[in-house]
Amino acid sequence: MACINVTGVQVLDNPASFKNPLQFEISFECLAAISDDIEWKVTYVGSAESEEFDQELDSVLVGPINVGSYKIVVQADAPDPSKIPPEDLLGVTVVILSCLYKEKEFVRIGYYVSNEYDDPELRDNPPDVVELERVVRNVLHDKPRVTKYEVPWDEPEPERPRECVHAHEEAPMT
Repeated sequence: MACINVTGVQVLDNPASFKNPLQFEISFECLAAISDDIEWKVTYVGSAESEEFDQELDSVLVGPINVGSYKIVVQADAPDPSKIPPEDLLGVTVVILSCLYKEKEFVRIGYYVSNEYDDPELRDNPPDVVELERVVRNVLHDKPRVTKYEVPWDEPEPERPRECVHAHEEAPMT
């Protein structure tokens, strides 16, 4: 059973300038007591060609968490455009919101992101060098891709085996 259940995510300040922070209002419930914090991460996929261009924009620890309902806002700086191949600055990419418990990911929420110029003329005739101040980022929040993973929550300590006989004694056969 999952101890944390995400009940909703709202993308705030959307659409926005490419340079604006990404903001997510996350609602979740804790269904059973857990002993450690949970960690929320925001990752921007810089290129579909290679993970080397992925940028972890922020990581936030939340806790302590008791049984109940919660709502938090996670705000992450915009991606660093110098770490994105120029040909991938415009077009469609992905932003991933993930949550971990004890360094194990238990939920991943992916959103397509459309980056395009704010002016139809620039869209039709883009300059050779991307003018980031004119790029609008739109997180397509209507159809998130949600993936859940099983993780070991707070497992009870394994029971220690009982010692029936000492090394020098023989156990009776029955």
